[in-house]
Amino acid sequence: MTNETHRQFDPWRPSPLKEESREQILASHYFNVDRVKLESVQAGSIERTIVHVNNGDEVAVLAVTEDGRLPLVEQYRVPIHRWTLEIPGGHAKDPDERPLDVARRKLHEEGGYEAERFSQIARYIGAPGFSTMYTSLYYATGLTPAARTEIGPETPRSEVRLYTVDEAMRMVLNGTIIDAKSIIAIQRLYAGLSEGEDEPEA
Repeated sequence: MTNETHRQFDPWRPSPLKEESREQILASHYFNVDRVKLESVQAGSIERTIVHVNNGDEVAVLAVTEDGRLPLVEQYRVPIHRWTLEIPGGHAKDPDERPLDVARRKLHEEGGYEAERFSQIARYIGAPGFSTMYTSLYYATGLTPAARTEIGPETPRSEVRLYTVDEAMRMVLNGTIIDAKSIIAIQRLYAGLSEGEDEPEA
């Protein structure tokens, strides 16, 4: 076995597939679903279903209080029929709402805090096999409590629970926290977050 690399990785090299046709088969507020037919030299004609996200990135907020605790939101998630603990997050209401504005809104609505400082610390794609959705992860500090609003009909009597970084990391390791954006954020903070430049104001 060798670790020798024969060529540098290039994410933008030519595609091995040619798109032949695309048909929208579902439209919703947050995303559309397309049926795509492609041609491959190796496999011939293939078909894939792709979730195409509307209104830009999903946004998630890793917020830390002055005493070093993380607000995690109880959410009931219909597709998996269980409650989860998650950092605040969500999608833009419309194409004009910027990711930073979504971060502020979701921290207020779900987490019950406002923040003096926001820094974008990561941007990643969670399911590139079938979705175009990227997540922009923000780090929020300088928190002050704010009145929460209802999350939605799926999550009655939702609570915000505050945990230290060590407590949150233990819940990642023991499988209590299973939400990907929350796992990524908590591990990033636990490993030693290098805070970037504050996001410029609008």
